[in-house]
Amino acid sequence: MSRRLALLLPLLVLGGCATLDDFLASIRKGMGSVPFEERPVEEPIAANNFVLASADQSVIGEPQVVFTRDEDTLSDLAREYGLGYDEIVIANPDVDPWLPGGNTPVILPTQYVLPNVPREGVVLNIATKRLFYFPKAGEGEQQQVLTYPIGIGRVGWETPLGSTKVVSKAKDPSWWVPASVRREHAEMGDPLPAIVPPGPDNPLGTRVLKLGMPGYLIHGTNQPYGVGMRVSHGCVRLYPENIELLYALVAVGEPVTIINEPFQIGERDGVIYFEAHAPLKDDAVPADERLQTLLDTQVDASGRPLNEHLKDHVRSLAEKGSGLPISIVMYDADEFTDRARVVQNTVEIDPDAPTLMEVRKMMDEVNEQKDLM
Repeated sequence: MSRRLALLLPLLVLGGCATLDDFLASIRKGMGSVPFEERPVEEPIAANNFVLASADQSVIGEPQVVFTRDEDTLSDLAREYGLGYDEIVIANPDVDPWLPGGNTPVILPTQYVLPNVPREGVVLNIATKRLFYFPKAGEGEQQQVLTYPIGIGRVGWETPLGSTKVVSKAKDPSWWVPASVRREHAEMGDPLPAIVPPGPDNPLGTRVLKLGMPGYLIHGTNQPYGVGMRVSHGCVRLYPENIELLYALVAVGEPVTIINEPFQIGERDGVIYFEAHAPLKDDAVPADERLQTLLDTQVDASGRPLNEHLKDHVRSLAEKGSGLPISIVMYDADEFTDRARVVQNTVEIDPDAPTLMEVRKMMDEVNEQKDLM
């Protein structure tokens, strides 16, 4: 189906609104989606590492669905399948994040549009709360890309944009607490020492990549439930297991590009996808302006500008901000779920993990910090 749509896309873009509407109506008559319960259960895709089939490919991953067990939370599922907290919650607006109940289908938004920047080093898109790392490919090798969810600076402590590089690395770092952070915590009745030594109470975790932007780091965390949210004082947080992998791969001197792009268009196997996230509330650039700039530069498979009918459709998808890459010739997010593979639930129960009550308390504290600004 997708390949047929891709081949006909140039015709649709050239045709009028009636042509597009009639065509979509005709193919949807017999298209009914197979219920999740009736789909085969498959192995989940790799959570973080992808190989690009060609230089033109700009969409990676696949949509997935998993059925919950009684004890699962969306936070557990997010970490298991390489997602951040906000990503999975936004993709499942009708599911209780803490008590989804057993045998509930949960959408895993594990397909991503790559940022439209040079594919080198580390790329951070703070609007999508994701990191992409492009290791150098050897002669004749296909380009790999690794992607991880990240926690970013909350309102008032924004993660800066721009180009920089990794200037140093450290294992088991001490945290030299900035005066501004100590002052904030003192006002909250939670005073901090000038230096926090390595260990379980260190918010930097066990690995740090120091950036050329003074005071800013890419690091682990001792509060993994905040990954994928706006919770930091400007630094970038990763799950402990992810920062360990990234730390081993990234060398001192590698470039780091930090962007803020909530709207992205990508291509895979001739199909054009649009991914939209809710813009950050303190974004200095109006959302309409960002979207119009993207649409003005987008062309179809024949190199022609998109017509106004398709542009209006993309605008309607942007308003939803689902974070799901949707084929732009389809009319709603059903296209994403129609393609989703049902996968095994691989969450393992950790007897030493915090209880649900403890996790909810930690998340309440995180949200209180966000509301302070």
